[in-house]
Amino acid sequence: MSSQLKQRFLRLLKEDEEFRYAVAGLLGLEEILKRLDRHEEQLVKLREDMNRGFELIERRISALGARWGIQAEEAFREALKGILEKEFDVKIERWVAKDSDGIVYDYPSDVEIDIAVKDGKTILIEISSHIKPSDIPTFKRKAQLYEKTTGKKPDRLVIVTPYADEKALKMAKEFGIEIYTKT
Repeated sequence: MSSQLKQRFLRLLKEDEEFRYAVAGLLGLEEILKRLDRHEEQLVKLREDMNRGFELIERRISALGARWGIQAEEAFREALKGILEKEFDVKIERWVAKDSDGIVYDYPSDVEIDIAVKDGKTILIEISSHIKPSDIPTFKRKAQLYEKTTGKKPDRLVIVTPYADEKALKMAKEFGIEIYTKT
């Protein structure tokens, strides 16, 4: 077979599906090619199913991490409260207020914040497993709501977190918020 004829034959096999199946039929391969096509379709479906499964697993792991973070925050909050109240006579309370004007979250909502009070000084405390830059103005608005609601300006604003983004640290400094974190 000449080189040109071979190239034409290979091109037809590659580009012409009907020709390819006709040749396969002559060679007894038509049934095998159809099975391969079905297997390819099944592999595509399997890949899609696996991707959906991995996404579900990722969501569940994220939910577990978030749940653990909330529980860790609560445990730390209770430990801090116990130590400060018993050893240093600092009153710790959870302040909850209705933000009807949407000062904090731009829509009416309940707002919670921890407060430490001693000798007339009030410290607002935010405890979180991770502080992002967007958390800083939110905490500042919580302080503004506290002042508006109680008529008392807090003496200090404090965030306690094991992890704070660099931008959050810089922003907090500019806002006059102290962040206690792992360094």
